[in-house]
Amino acid sequence: MNPLRKKRLLIILAIVAGVGIAVGLALSALQQNINLFYTPTQIANGEVPHDTRIRAGGMVEKGSLVRSGDSLDVQFVVTDFAKSVTIRYRGILPDLFREGQGIVALGKLNADGVLIADEVLAKHDEKYMPPEVTKALKDSGQSAPQAGAAYAPATEEKQP
Repeated sequence: MNPLRKKRLLIILAIVAGVGIAVGLALSALQQNINLFYTPTQIANGEVPHDTRIRAGGMVEKGSLVRSGDSLDVQFVVTDFAKSVTIRYRGILPDLFREGQGIVALGKLNADGVLIADEVLAKHDEKYMPPEVTKALKDSGQSAPQAGAAYAPATEEKQP
């Protein structure tokens, strides 16, 4: 084989190998950062992997909020009106967090089926409910009390 062709072939193989490694590393990093959404029914049925960061959401049950007197620990129950899941959170809850409204919590499920949240997201106005929570409530055949319409992105009007 001609030495020039051999050199070109090695360069092309090195480029292909480098691109392959870069794509593999990118896909691996993306897979580790995916936070899938689960409903309380899915969590109660054991469909959620333990020690994996997930998003869980639903309506905060009235009367379920328990605050610790000497720390920032909070415990509350989230439901999709079919099943419920307990969520524990350490930190300051969002200002708009209330019982009877939709929330989404990010965290890990422990062996007892309790979600240990590291972030809690609440609605941003009176009519908004996270899309995942709205879909989960519709799938369970319930409508959210005081929930209003789910967020729908604005559509652009075409100019003639």
